[in-house]
Amino acid sequence: MKIQRFSRIGFIMAAAGSAVGLGNIWKFPYMTGEYGGGAFVLVYLITIAFIGFSVMVAEMLIGALGRKDTVGSFEELAPPNRKYWKYAGFMGFNGIIIMTFYSVVIGWIFYYLVKLLFGLPSTTDEAKQIFNTLVGDNEIIAIVCHTISVIIVAWIVNKGIKSGIEKINLILMPSLMIILFGLLIYAFSLDGFSKAFAFMFEPKWEKLNSEAIVRAVGHSFFTLSLGMGAILTYAASLPKEASIPKTAFIVTFMDTLIALVAGLVIFSFLFQFGAKPGQGPGLVFISLPTILNNFGTLGIFFALLFFLALAFAGITSAISLVEPVVQYLIDRFNQTRTKAVFLTSLIYWVIGIGALLSYTNSWGKIFSLGGKPLFDILEYTTDSILLPLGGLLIAIFVGYELHKDRVKAALENSMGDTIFHIWRFSIRYIAPIALIFMMLNLMGIIKI
Repeated sequence: MKIQRFSRIGFIMAAAGSAVGLGNIWKFPYMTGEYGGGAFVLVYLITIAFIGFSVMVAEMLIGALGRKDTVGSFEELAPPNRKYWKYAGFMGFNGIIIMTFYSVVIGWIFYYLVKLLFGLPSTTDEAKQIFNTLVGDNEIIAIVCHTISVIIVAWIVNKGIKSGIEKINLILMPSLMIILFGLLIYAFSLDGFSKAFAFMFEPKWEKLNSEAIVRAVGHSFFTLSLGMGAILTYAASLPKEASIPKTAFIVTFMDTLIALVAGLVIFSFLFQFGAKPGQGPGLVFISLPTILNNFGTLGIFFALLFFLALAFAGITSAISLVEPVVQYLIDRFNQTRTKAVFLTSLIYWVIGIGALLSYTNSWGKIFSLGGKPLFDILEYTTDSILLPLGGLLIAIFVGYELHKDRVKAALENSMGDTIFHIWRFSIRYIAPIALIFMMLNLMGIIKI
């Protein structure tokens, strides 16, 4: 089946939407807070530049040259005697595994959007009670919110590349940026902004330990949605005249900028009222609503805007996680898009219910393994094994299996000879070594 083409701006917004997700607005700020600010941010930015960008160009290249689903593109481009590379294409199924818990978190965000209409928690204990009740006791509400998330994503993906994925990203991505930059403009007026800026961009090297370095490297990779076939699948619909390096640079820049803006906004609000930045994963769901309560009615408005931005980021990333498997089912089994979307959505909806129940007080033990909730097992498996493995396979395939002349012909005119050789050195040596090290560290096999 012929793959529809994005417009150039449509592809940029879709790829940026894939990259910009909950990792940028929820995870990056709390990790920055946990690991001391500026030094963590600097390692993150360096890694984005030398590893994240390199792998993104490589993944886009596979999709743009292969012009098929993830499995088909590897199969199409692999040397005749190495067709086993098609199995690397099954990284496209990583997105469905991620969606089993990602959709649950999007459901939490929908719940908060409604809950915040009735006011903000006045104390941290009250905020914790709201979050803990949702996650631990209100399984019916959590399932309903998760189901709404699944239905919205399925509806968008079912409309296809042009009418669904491109159109929704052309709406949600600019809306997301308007909201965040609007909040940033207001943050400029706060006394807490200067403290937030100093915290994020003045490195305190004594706070940078080995764990912080590994987490910064890992997050810089994961935040770009690499190693799961999403960027590859989108790139199969990239206009032929588009420059892969320039497009990858724009997407990487937008992704990084939004993470930094989200951090500045959150820390400005926190420092304005003397709160500590190291709040952990509860920073957005517990600490931020409590802090915004100090702004009165204006605080409710800010909270709604922020969680709306969070919802937009979650949805744009979610559709990119589902599309690779949908495209695979269409290409390989000649299924209609509607049937492919239904089957894919049904799988992660069912497993997602198990994931959210694993956090509840009533069902937690049933949906846990070895004392670990199913939610945590799924998240750990993707973060520590599947995504870095996908990125490693991309780096090795482009760096060693694709003929250098073919790669050079596709990239050199956009890069120039010097930049091309730097990029190729990175994809052949720097990225694979960093990804192997990160996997071994996250799996606990080596420590620094």
